Amino acid sequence: MSLIGILIAHVVGALTLALLPGSWRRTGAAIGAGLMASTLLWGLVRAGTVLDGHTITETLRWIPSLDVGLSMRIDPLAVIFIVLIAGIGLAIVGFGASYMRNKSHPNRFLALLVLFAGSMIGLAAADNVFGLFVFWELTTITSYLLIGYDDEKAGARAAAFQAILTTGLGGLVLLGGLVLLTQAAGTASLIEIVSNPPTGTQSTVALVLVLIGAFTKSAQVPFHFWLPGAMAAPTPASAYLHSATMVKAGILVLLRLAPGFSEAPLWTPVVVSVGLATMALGAWRALRQTDLKLLLAYGTVSQLGFMTALAGFGTPGLLHAAVAILIGHALFKSALFLTVGAVDAIGGTRDLRLLSGVGRRNPLLALAGGMAAASMAGMAPLLGFVTKEAAFAALIEERAWLPLLVIAVASAATVAYSIRFWRGAFGGQADPTVPRVHEAGWWRPGNNLWVAPLSLAALGLALGLAPGTVDRFVSAVSPGAKLVLWPGWKPALAVSAVVLVVGAVMHVFREPIGRMQSSFGRGLVARASSEAAYRGSVSLLNLAADRTTGLIQHGSLPLYLAVILLAAVGAPAAAFLVSGGDFAVSYTRTSAAEIGLALLTLAPAAALLGVRQRMAAVLLLGAVGYAMAGLFVLYGAPDLALTLLLVETVVVAIFAFVLARLPRRFEQRTRPIRRVVRATVALAVGSFVTVAALLAGAARPDGPIPSDAYADLAPAAGGKNVVNVILTDFRALDTLGEITVIATAAIGIAALVSGLRTRPRETT
Repeated sequence: MSLIGILIAHVVGALTLALLPGSWRRTGAAIGAGLMASTLLWGLVRAGTVLDGHTITETLRWIPSLDVGLSMRIDPLAVIFIVLIAGIGLAIVGFGASYMRNKSHPNRFLALLVLFAGSMIGLAAADNVFGLFVFWELTTITSYLLIGYDDEKAGARAAAFQAILTTGLGGLVLLGGLVLLTQAAGTASLIEIVSNPPTGTQSTVALVLVLIGAFTKSAQVPFHFWLPGAMAAPTPASAYLHSATMVKAGILVLLRLAPGFSEAPLWTPVVVSVGLATMALGAWRALRQTDLKLLLAYGTVSQLGFMTALAGFGTPGLLHAAVAILIGHALFKSALFLTVGAVDAIGGTRDLRLLSGVGRRNPLLALAGGMAAASMAGMAPLLGFVTKEAAFAALIEERAWLPLLVIAVASAATVAYSIRFWRGAFGGQADPTVPRVHEAGWWRPGNNLWVAPLSLAALGLALGLAPGTVDRFVSAVSPGAKLVLWPGWKPALAVSAVVLVVGAVMHVFREPIGRMQSSFGRGLVARASSEAAYRGSVSLLNLAADRTTGLIQHGSLPLYLAVILLAAVGAPAAAFLVSGGDFAVSYTRTSAAEIGLALLTLAPAAALLGVRQRMAAVLLLGAVGYAMAGLFVLYGAPDLALTLLLVETVVVAIFAFVLARLPRRFEQRTRPIRRVVRATVALAVGSFVTVAALLAGAARPDGPIPSDAYADLAPAAGGKNVVNVILTDFRALDTLGEITVIATAAIGIAALVSGLRTRPRETT
């Protein structure tokens, strides 16, 4: 099966899951797991070919004239993402089937997960930049739906709105950058753009816009605030989207562009600075969290900053380390989130101050959480140690001493909050001032929430003991130092040891550090935070919208009509005057019949100005229409005249239905100034229509219209009746518009007639 077939299978699977009854949980879980397993198997089979240096390409044409299509390029980086998405997705689906057992619409939740997985796979393999943007936005939409899954909770709705507003605006900025980049490079192929990157001002602006889009998606400073808020999503969604896959979409774009644009003047200083600031801020904020899920969320922000900083250097060794850390982080962070979900499910809380002794009652879950936390802290022999060691070694080789110092300090904080996480969840003592939570029995029948986190944590241990498998994937993306469990007595090992010791000391002195954070977080710092800036921006936007709405939409129908008419008249009139159009009009002889019909048209129109009764006004309007029908008869178009007579009759009938519920007379009196304004608008519109009609009549060509060509083209269009061919082929859109108008009018008439039906009065 091709990758495009895999994407179609995900769409079909998601639709099937969405339509399944909620009681068919096992069937839904089987469908979701089957899709993930088949995708994982497909990725592993293709990995052998791709890692040997053979790139697989697939193309589905979309808009050939604009060079827009679904071009898929399966290279080593795409294979890594596909295997991670499908492999972790398989664990998530298995966990979610049990976790969502008592939740509403579990199959709908699995449908969103499957749809997100397909969107992320498409993003990882997209080569055409416009196809990449489409999949980028699909991940944004599915993430929004998953964050706000518990739509009855105000917090979930607010978090979903915050996430889609931030990442959605970032996506629009990304689109602008991709369009400029495509124009500068002369191609929409991502691989061609990177192979021959454009230069110049336009390219620099495009690169800045693309970086902003990537930073918003991967929660980099100052756009990091949306990710902790997104923890309102169900835990399986948090484990899948906001730790393992979706937030790495921005990292994916950076890794794609780094080989070609790392030499650009803005790339390294901007990307490295943003990454380091994000890593430090995320680690600092994670130290003070008491909600286990929020602790992991800020830890994710920190680790994403770590990857961004490494990708910012653009050298092969540091790109090698960035991809390795991406894989390790996906494994241990997804395991940790699932662990929190299991703890929350059995204990009823995620507050580490309320939990105690969970590890003694649930040893397998504690083992899973311990291994994953140790990998996050960078302890041997887990994969987290191997990948972090590779990053330290690459930084030392590049002599990037200041970034190494920042990363080492943030890594020490990572060790501190990793210890705090595990002790708070499984081994900590409860706060005596807070009521204790009594966990439900873990070994009850059907409780298998420990399977998925333990499987992912064990995989992190296995790959740490045998990192050659990971190294083969990572080295295919970018060559670098080989990933090994024991690097030898080197400076990088000393850095790792110092980080572990300092992190342990920070955990011991966590209370003084917490007090310092609390005092530092008050006052100006709190008001100047990105969260406060977001809230202020949204409030200002709502205020501006309210004021604007009150100004331009105050309920005056005459004003709305005047604006529409003046805009319709003013734009073409201004274009005509600016272009210096010729007003040469040749007048023809007018017959007495035409003059008589013109007077019959003008007389009721003039009488309308003095009418005060609604029904009389409607009848006079109908008289104008009937007189116009006479002109059509005079000019030899009886079919149009008949159509106009029918339309006028129906319109008068509709008005009669409506006026039955309105007062007989026009009660509102208008001021003289308003009458002058209305008369001015009416004269402007009437004059424009008159002049336009004269110009249109004078623009008729001398020769006859070649109508015989329609008859000649009718057989080529597949028809014999030229009238039918004109209506259904040459004027298809016009006919569709007419059908739409008729259908809309029919619906409106039916609604009016239904609303005007008299009902028998109730007697008491």
